[in-house]
Amino acid sequence: MPGTAVSAARRFAGGAALLLRGVGLYVRSPGLMLLGVVPALISGVIFVAAYATLVFFVGDLAAAVTPFADDWPAVARSLVRVIAALAFLGLGGLLTVLTFTAVTLVIGDPFYEKISERVEERYGGAADAVEVPFWPSLRRSTADSIRLVALAALVGIPLFAAGFIPVVGQTVVPVIGASVGGWLLAVELVGAPFYRRGKRLPDRRAALRADRPTALGFGVAVFVCFLIPLGAVLLMPAAVAGATLLARRSLGQPITED
Repeated sequence: MPGTAVSAARRFAGGAALLLRGVGLYVRSPGLMLLGVVPALISGVIFVAAYATLVFFVGDLAAAVTPFADDWPAVARSLVRVIAALAFLGLGGLLTVLTFTAVTLVIGDPFYEKISERVEERYGGAADAVEVPFWPSLRRSTADSIRLVALAALVGIPLFAAGFIPVVGQTVVPVIGASVGGWLLAVELVGAPFYRRGKRLPDRRAALRADRPTALGFGVAVFVCFLIPLGAVLLMPAAVAGATLLARRSLGQPITED
């Protein structure tokens, strides 16, 4: 059992390292990668404004969902509303990161497809690639993104409720949220290389599930970086590059250069 835990930890770290390798590819191909910043910047402006609005009104929202505390002593009332505010911000952060990724991938589909293709070419190409017309591919990726965001919302609701539990809501719940968000991000970001091979959302899930620690390591690393101000905008192209490596690895294809 200890050996299994160590192996899982190593694979988790290996998954996180794929994001670093994506950053390295980003640095070595700045012209192409900078194109990927444009759609991320457009989405970033929208979602930063949305999250800032949530932060501005979070006190009112916390008061609205805790009317039972209106007659409590001031200290107890303030404590429960701080917990409620943190729960709102946590749920908002989870949904913002995942929705940002989905929307950005749709807006920047041609750019991110090209980035993914270049990464594949660097490591031997995709011998099993199929011709996928642009509009059908865009419709499928949009539909899959909507399903993933809807799943995130369904998972986020119980996490939001658990956020009201003192201590647990501020320690365990964020870890679970990052794990769930990381997994969904990994599934979302590997879309391009899987579509290139004619594979759909169930295929992505099955392939990543076969080595869940690696997928989680990559996804959680991306999730945490995307929470950093401007992190999502600047690192989106690197995340797409790293996700292409993750997809190749999960499909048993080489991720080392000849």
